[in-house]
Amino acid sequence: MNPIHIEQIRHELTWKLRQKVLYPQQTIAEVQMDEDADGYHFAAFVDNYIMGVVSLFRKDDSFQFRKLAVDASVQNQGIGSSLLNYITDFAKNEGGKTLWCNARVTAIPFYIKHGFEHTGKLFAKNGFDYEILEKAI
Repeated sequence: MNPIHIEQIRHELTWKLRQKVLYPQQTIAEVQMDEDADGYHFAAFVDNYIMGVVSLFRKDDSFQFRKLAVDASVQNQGIGSSLLNYITDFAKNEGGKTLWCNARVTAIPFYIKHGFEHTGKLFAKNGFDYEILEKAI
């Protein structure tokens, strides 16, 4: 695979891949979040194509990331890890002390591998089971 390049993007540019990977049964309009306009959004580009996206939201010194999605054609090739490392550094540089997410249960091993810890806070939403995971940064 060619090199991965990450940059900050407008929130609208996350919607297509977010829908394709995370919510294929929904429309683009249904995957938009009201808070998108208030967040930071990042894309991983490979050959000038967006192959991964993530959205980051700040509250005081805590940052929550949401909607981490990597195109199925390039999963398990380091794009998700690259995005996660990038937003960790970004949050830390912005004075963040904690990075956290609502992790789909199926993705928990990925986040644990990247230093996140279980909180034991479990919930279900829209047919998916989640646990809140967090990491001191």
